[in-house]
Amino acid sequence: MLRQDFNRIDPKRRNVIDHRRKQFATAQYKEAEYKHRLNFYADPPTADITLEQFEQWAIDRLRVLAELEACSFRNKSPAETALHMKPILEKYLPLDSNSSSSSKLAAQRQKDHYSHFILRLAFSSTEDLRRRFTRVETMLFRIRFNSDDLADRAGFVAGLDFDWWHPVSDEERRLYAAELAAMASTNRKAGGGNEDEGWFRVDWERVPDLVESRRVFLKAGKAFVPVREQASMVVAEFSSRLEKQLALTARALPRLDEDDRLTPILNHLSKNFITPDSAYMSNTAAPDGAVISAANIDSLSQHFPACMSHLHRSLRRDAHLKHYGRLQYTLFLKGIGLNLEEALAFWRSSFHKITDDTFNKDYRYNVRHAYGDVGGDSNRRGGGYSSFSCQKILTEHPPGAGDAHGCPYRHFNLENLTALVQSMGVADRGVLQGVKEDKDTQKYHMACNRVFEHLHKQEIKKAKDEGIMTSNQLETIVHPNEYFKRSYLLKNLGKESDTKMED
Repeated sequence: MLRQDFNRIDPKRRNVIDHRRKQFATAQYKEAEYKHRLNFYADPPTADITLEQFEQWAIDRLRVLAELEACSFRNKSPAETALHMKPILEKYLPLDSNSSSSSKLAAQRQKDHYSHFILRLAFSSTEDLRRRFTRVETMLFRIRFNSDDLADRAGFVAGLDFDWWHPVSDEERRLYAAELAAMASTNRKAGGGNEDEGWFRVDWERVPDLVESRRVFLKAGKAFVPVREQASMVVAEFSSRLEKQLALTARALPRLDEDDRLTPILNHLSKNFITPDSAYMSNTAAPDGAVISAANIDSLSQHFPACMSHLHRSLRRDAHLKHYGRLQYTLFLKGIGLNLEEALAFWRSSFHKITDDTFNKDYRYNVRHAYGDVGGDSNRRGGGYSSFSCQKILTEHPPGAGDAHGCPYRHFNLENLTALVQSMGVADRGVLQGVKEDKDTQKYHMACNRVFEHLHKQEIKKAKDEGIMTSNQLETIVHPNEYFKRSYLLKNLGKESDTKMED
């Protein structure tokens, strides 16, 4: 991608900027200081970064947020979520503590700061996006707060200067000694603090979760909160402030005179909150040990996700697929490692009801074009088109009558979807019910992952027990080609000495 700085404005656009709009006229560069690992994101960043950084940083953060949302969908506990997210955070959004003396502190914290505000712009346009963004950003903040170095966390909290948060005085401790001792005793039995721990006094509305679980002492509208419950108050304040800031951003969006290079990126990011896009995936080529040829596609189809399994079954039944079905399936096969020569052989043999002349006239060129063998210069230089991500399949070119493409979890009725999933090997009623619930709540990628995990549960357990499952294998699948690769590798564990779970 062409590297460009934000402050380079097209001369033709300069004349249309209205400097009476104060939100633009008063914007000034300010060097950001990152004293702490944690951040309430109160001040927007103003320093220059490249367009490439703008996009990649946002993509990396969205990857993290999508995985956090997946943990929530799966009802993982806070401890399970933190453990699951640790390698993912280290890969996409690392944040070292001050005590680590890392040379990357400033760069890590700048990326965290910018990526938050980029996604804030992308996800402030609708109430649903704002609500989801707040929820997952709060989950991320909680994980970081709980895992922070004690000294760093104490310094961060001290700098917040909450005007509604007051230490309990010695006089109040004496006045309510019996009540505080009783609360401390309850906390101690629950594995919490002791009688000598500190206390804070806040309006009870600030800590409804603590009131509900009876972890605070209430008096005259005030909640006396033990220091060990500090995290709940800080996290609640983070969420409350972010909700207000997103509402302000939403009102400002119509007035923003955005650089026209950024608008499509922001739109793309907001659409991809359904599930991360293919741009987030690394290598979707053939896994080691897999022989990808026209003759092997039938046997390899056991590793296909529902969308590609349906396309393959339809092709074998009808000896034909309509345009978007052919395109979706061709690019998938290309992505798993089927070369052009084998692809042409596969499609010719699959369309066995037509003559060679008809195939060469009506279909051969399209296959070559998808591979970049013919077409415009840019298409050939780029090697043709990329395989479709889950997001693209979900949102573009919905199938019509006679079509076989699309996402079965979204586009099939429940009866047909159930039949397809059962034909893939799922007979468990609990899994089928879960798929139904995922479909009803539009969590289509979670339904796909639910089926994958059921069909590979023994292999996944083995991979975890033997410690050969990398961080990528723990992430939610968001691409049909990744589904194939992971399925093939899991099903072939131990069959080849050099078979590895690759990133």
